[in-house]
Amino acid sequence: MSLNGRLRFIGTVRKTTIEEAHVAIHPDYCEGLKGIEEYSHIIILYWMHLRDNEKDRRTLQVFPRRYKVNVKTGVFACRSPSRPNPIGLSVVELLEKKTCILRVQGLDALEGSPIIDIKPYVPSIDSVANVSAPKWTRHRALA
Repeated sequence: MSLNGRLRFIGTVRKTTIEEAHVAIHPDYCEGLKGIEEYSHIIILYWMHLRDNEKDRRTLQVFPRRYKVNVKTGVFACRSPSRPNPIGLSVVELLEKKTCILRVQGLDALEGSPIIDIKPYVPSIDSVANVSAPKWTRHRALA
């Protein structure tokens, strides 16, 4: 068994507006979209390509932004884009599927971000009851 992983990017993010994006899937992977339109929401894993540098990959503690209360936190305990493997995750609403293009709402990836994987959001699997989180995560800063 090899411990050297190798990713295959399956597509690219194309932003259309702040709220909406197109996820363009490479032709070799379009078959894998069969049936995706039956879901209202999907999970998109993407590569944070602008954070793919040694400085961000070596960062292990940060002060999470977007929160009124800023507590020094390990990158595995927050959603910082600085991390050893710059992988992002978004649960998005699937608005439309056109051949190899997914029109989605709520994707926080940047224009040009490579897509790693897409999974359907299945409430019976992905929704968790009785969740706890640090108090500081409940104090979102106003934009």
